[in-house]
Amino acid sequence: MSERARVERSLASSARRFGLGGAELERLRALIAAVSAEPHPPTTIRNPVEIADRHVADSLAALELGRVRIARRIADVGAGAGFPGLPLAIALPAASIDLLEASRRKCEVIERLIVAAAVPNARAVAARAEIWADCDGRDAYDLVTARAVAGLAVLVEYAAPLLRLGGVLVAWRGRREADEESAADAAAATVGLSPGSVIAVEPFPTARDRHLHVFAKVSATPVAFPRRPGRAAKRPLGH
Repeated sequence: MSERARVERSLASSARRFGLGGAELERLRALIAAVSAEPHPPTTIRNPVEIADRHVADSLAALELGRVRIARRIADVGAGAGFPGLPLAIALPAASIDLLEASRRKCEVIERLIVAAAVPNARAVAARAEIWADCDGRDAYDLVTARAVAGLAVLVEYAAPLLRLGGVLVAWRGRREADEESAADAAAATVGLSPGSVIAVEPFPTARDRHLHVFAKVSATPVAFPRRPGRAAKRPLGH
């Protein structure tokens, strides 16, 4: 099977699972092509088939959650190469998605990808999550996403100040680790989130040990959070 046919097979599978239409598929194709052609990508995955599976399909797996489908304001923390934020923006045209990325260079790449894939409801925000939560981002989002960014307890602290009451954090993880989950639940209790629930997903046929960890905001986050930049990573809550 040709490379192009394998990409189309991956996209068709996502379209069937999540009801994506022709316009969404065309933008996903453009996104895959743009990432593959990007001269300075913040990802080592350059093969279009791997981008389709390991980035796009993996990102779209969150659409299995009803809370994701109804979100209207979304923050993607540590957006990196634009995943999961850009595929979700394409799949959820009624949502507005801010891709938070501390690296200015990575933000410039995301901006190019937004233009290449024609994703008007997404924007790159050059800011750390802690800084953004102290200005425009506090209590502003229905959904916070994070993929391949930091430990769960750190993500919980990053996300909580950004979320509205009733909003959810969805974090992509691989193999489950009991100690990490316990620490994240302890951190969640400190910052106003529920204990995490875990959903196993299979975004593409060869995927193994892929899980979505979901935390809901159940009470206001104390004003002491976010801590100053870098503090959450150096001294995680719950440890």
